[in-house]
Amino acid sequence: MLFTLIFQGNLNELQPIHGEDRQYSCNEGGESFSQQIILRAHQDIHSGEKAYCCDVCNKSFRKQSHLKTHQSIHSGEKPFCCDVCNKSFSQQSHVKTHQRIHSGETPFYCDVCNKSFSEQSTLKIHRRIHSGQKPFSCDVCNKSFSVVSNLKTHQCIHSGEKPFSCDVSNICFRKQGHLKKHQRIHSGEKPFCCDVCNKSFSQQSHVKTHQRIHSGEKPFSCDVCYNCFRKQGHLKKHQRRHSREKPFCSDICKNLFISKDDLKRHMHIHSGEKLFSCDVCKKSFISKSDPKRHMYIHSREKPF
Repeated sequence: MLFTLIFQGNLNELQPIHGEDRQYSCNEGGESFSQQIILRAHQDIHSGEKAYCCDVCNKSFRKQSHLKTHQSIHSGEKPFCCDVCNKSFSQQSHVKTHQRIHSGETPFYCDVCNKSFSEQSTLKIHRRIHSGQKPFSCDVCNKSFSVVSNLKTHQCIHSGEKPFSCDVSNICFRKQGHLKKHQRIHSGEKPFCCDVCNKSFSQQSHVKTHQRIHSGEKPFSCDVCYNCFRKQGHLKKHQRRHSREKPFCSDICKNLFISKDDLKRHMHIHSGEKLFSCDVCKKSFISKSDPKRHMYIHSREKPF
């Protein structure tokens, strides 16, 4: 194929030209060009030469236009703007990709499951689900991942790094998603809603668990007595009754308990804290069950 050089300011790209004499040929690939300068630019592909170097980070590029695009990372310059939401970008191509959020356009299709995507790079990552390809590997434990961001998150386990910090409580997290969930404790935000009773929750998983109240679903079964539970945590607590495991210990009296809640209730004995009160006479109690028994005094009913 024959190419010529098209100048657009400082940008240069190779464009095919038809009907011109092919004076300059590439010895490597056999392509022909109308100008020697174009041939030289093309030959950089084969030689791997990257003549244009960033004076900030020393990263090198084959084309001056690629260097100019890269330098916007350091300058922070974002001259291209979305005409819908005014968000700005360093590259025109990024605007085009972003605008698919507004248009809903998803032009890149998976040839296995027909799922569509707004970006070709997202499709490429998705295809690894079907191929099982995991090209990114941890150099500590050799665990592999399909996405480089998942590898970076995983490596925080080994390093102990928790780069995402809550600006209210200063608690740190490995994942930004975990920080976002935590911050809803402070904001009180509950964006996820049950479509049966309209009760709202801070996490989508909590909605799913709650909806089992309406459906009656109890997917977690004890393999000893076959009792079923809505939550995996409830099953785990129940199984300790069979195993007699008591992993929670009072640091004052060394008594052991099956669950964290049991330990918490026990600790009120040591602290003298009385969180539960009678709504008639306002007398307070340590245990949640104590006000219920106390109410028989007011109702004059005999509990047994």
